[in-house]
Amino acid sequence: MLLFLVCAGCILYVLAGYPVALGFLARRRRRPVKKGSKLPIVSVIIPVHNGGRFVEEKLESVFALDYPLGRLEVIVVADGCTDDTEALVRRFQNESLHLISIPHSGKPTALNTGVARASGQILLMTDIRQQLQPESLRTMAACFEDSEVGVVSGVLVVREGTSRDEADIRLYWRYESWIREKLSEIDSMFGATGPFYAIRRSLFVPLPEDILLDDVYLPMTAFLRGYRLIVEPAARATEYPMTSAREFGRKVRTLGGNYQIMLRLPVLLTRRNRLLWHFLSYKFGRLLLPWLLTMMLAASFLFPGPWSTILVCLQISFYLLAALDSKVPQHILLKRISSPSHTFVMLMAATVRGLQVLFVPARTLWKVTDIGPLDS
Repeated sequence: MLLFLVCAGCILYVLAGYPVALGFLARRRRRPVKKGSKLPIVSVIIPVHNGGRFVEEKLESVFALDYPLGRLEVIVVADGCTDDTEALVRRFQNESLHLISIPHSGKPTALNTGVARASGQILLMTDIRQQLQPESLRTMAACFEDSEVGVVSGVLVVREGTSRDEADIRLYWRYESWIREKLSEIDSMFGATGPFYAIRRSLFVPLPEDILLDDVYLPMTAFLRGYRLIVEPAARATEYPMTSAREFGRKVRTLGGNYQIMLRLPVLLTRRNRLLWHFLSYKFGRLLLPWLLTMMLAASFLFPGPWSTILVCLQISFYLLAALDSKVPQHILLKRISSPSHTFVMLMAATVRGLQVLFVPARTLWKVTDIGPLDS
């Protein structure tokens, strides 16, 4: 009984207790960012592998930014593209735009290549799929007037989908974004918003070729040097809706990347991490959830009499409902329960699958996230 209660308590703490405590701390210990009006030279780095269907919208959104063109350079690194990506980039007649072609080597190498060419004081890392809102870069640049700020993330706004599954993924992302914003308010988030973040050029360190999360590795090296990693809510980029099936592959990589980060930067698990409690409650706690759930189910068999049957049946029913979600029609009320259950179980499964990064080459966890306008 004690094991069951401990596991249940830990699960409740990670999912709800810690966010509640974080929200309270953010209200009491907010650290404002000192913003300015200077406009540093910014190098926009866009790594892309076969992103032809997104190129035009992406570059149009970049050149529509409310930022002086003379203080902006855009570097597209074509990472072994075999589609029309490079041809589409060349159509943009703009002196600020530079195209670099490299053999297919992966995102870390593409970023390293782009940064080596960059001349800006600020590096804006952004993926090919998301469109940037016009005011985003100016509001991000203003944050770097604060000498304590090393990395500024934008906010990823997921568009509304047409299915319950897409709505659940969107809700999950809003939950994650809220936690990141609150961490930013008290000090720093743990990483950055991968498709859209800026970092001081002086803080860039070459990325290992096999690193899975550049958006965690780079920011956390800055964090360990004493800098803040913040979110700028006014800087926004839009993302296409995503189903749990497609999100699964991405989460396997990101959760596998979290294991990898802890191995590469073990200092994060020590008192040298000034936000150790937050890191253990949030990042490390999330990785423990599948094992806590497994132990809780096993402990249910140890209860006396009918309690064991009730607890086991309730948990098995939850997992069966998640497994059968794809068979439940969208208009049935049960879908409001089965779909969130499926999303939660998918995230737990991705956490377990991410462990394979310890046994296989990290790049095998990279899967193309095939979403976008052609899917709608």
